[in-house]
Amino acid sequence: MTTFTTSDGTEIYFNDWGSGRVIVLVHGWPLDADMWSEQATFLAEHGYRVVAYDRRGFGRSSQPWNGYDYDTMSDDLAQLIDHLDLSDITLVGFSMGGGEVARYLGRHGGAKVAKAVLVSAVTPYLLKTDDNPTGVEQSVFDDMLKGMKEDRAAFFGSFGQQFYGNSLLRKRVSAEHLQWTQQIAMMGSQRATIECAKAFAGTDFRADMAAFTMPTLIIHGTADQTVPIDSSGRVAARMIAGSKLIEYDDEPHGLHMTAKDRLNADLLSFIA
Repeated sequence: MTTFTTSDGTEIYFNDWGSGRVIVLVHGWPLDADMWSEQATFLAEHGYRVVAYDRRGFGRSSQPWNGYDYDTMSDDLAQLIDHLDLSDITLVGFSMGGGEVARYLGRHGGAKVAKAVLVSAVTPYLLKTDDNPTGVEQSVFDDMLKGMKEDRAAFFGSFGQQFYGNSLLRKRVSAEHLQWTQQIAMMGSQRATIECAKAFAGTDFRADMAAFTMPTLIIHGTADQTVPIDSSGRVAARMIAGSKLIEYDDEPHGLHMTAKDRLNADLLSFIA
């Protein structure tokens, strides 16, 4: 496997496909780099070098006990970029991964980043508080944590349906794809899965929004029940000067699959 070791001894797995200008893909929770298969293959076939890695605790990376805060995880991203000596990067973050993009820029600066993309991202602040009235109620995250602690496999079985917007009357992805998604989710450690859920629920990225000084594209589905657009994408678009928001009408959280062709085309157009 292709890996590197972080400063705290965590082994991080990554794919490095194609050649050309660099795109780094940061995956969502509770998945790994393979969630980007459709995008990574497409972009590599269109003349780009595409790097996608497994977050610590997930996929083929090692599973340390600690380090599931956004400062540490953004440091992992910075060390990957340094390890591969990458520059002129288009940095793409999905869902939880959007937080890593934001914290990386806020913590490490944007000197190596040419463009940024937030897809179904948790930025700028997902939790509802007195000064963040459009956020998601704490009880929603409490129920998620309870479900994972009681029966993580069962929780991910139902979570996948919401993630992709499947219902009794509408199958946005196949049963086989749901099963594959659940298998990926179960590869992560229970510790990483729970601690990362706490991190994306409770981390405030509003101060990091000022670090998006490069061209920034925001893509979000209007039917996203996992990370509602009014709590995230629309707020981020108002905070990032000069950003472009593309709303995918009636698309769920997992639009990397349900709208994969449109997402591929929009990424390619923006990066080019």
